Amino acid sequence: MADGRSSPPDDAEGTAARRAVVRQGLSGAGATGLYGASFGALAVTSGWTVLQTCLLSLLLFSGGSQFALIGILGGGGTVGAAVAASSLLGLRNALYGLQLVPTMRPAGWRRFAMAQLTIDESTAVAVAQPTPPRRRLGFWVTGLGVYVGWNLMTLVGALAGSALGDPKRFGLDAAASAAFVALLWPRLRARQPVAIAVVGAVVTTVLVPVIPTGLPVLAAAFAGALVAWFWPARRDGAGE
Repeated sequence: MADGRSSPPDDAEGTAARRAVVRQGLSGAGATGLYGASFGALAVTSGWTVLQTCLLSLLLFSGGSQFALIGILGGGGTVGAAVAASSLLGLRNALYGLQLVPTMRPAGWRRFAMAQLTIDESTAVAVAQPTPPRRRLGFWVTGLGVYVGWNLMTLVGALAGSALGDPKRFGLDAAASAAFVALLWPRLRARQPVAIAVVGAVVTTVLVPVIPTGLPVLAAAFAGALVAWFWPARRDGAGE
């Protein structure tokens, strides 16, 4: 008998699904936010002040771009090379935004907030959801969670780094590269990204001794772009 009592189970199922999205977003945010401490410590031990370090995380908010920036500047590279490499890595966020706009439909101040929070993690959680409302929930929970966690841990790392002194005493002069590799490693799940990584590593290794600091990174990015451009159009499945 249809007495209207079928809606509570549906509501309960919807609530459970939303809670699962929130848990997924917060778990990703917690794991990613921890890298902020590494960035904060590395930036300060590379010569940045605590204020400069925190402002960079607040305004740039792109882990790969931030590590590239301080890595090149810390290694003696030019500001132009550091900004160029950082910008190239940040271009992917613009592509994420194009993918998310039809679902998010941002308006007013939300457009600016969405642009700031469009990162790997928020995009991944959003696109994994089956319905637009859950995608929007996943995006905001993950994006805000990572933003808060990353910036808090940046401050913690910066304060700790300011007490460490010379980074070479603890091997931190090479930690920026290690942290950057750690960010990229989970994405090497198919042949194309592995090929791009190998080509980039070879190009960088060959050019480091012969051209100014920072330029090998740009050359590697260009070589990686060529690999991606000429890669066969067929699906790059894990079973290939």
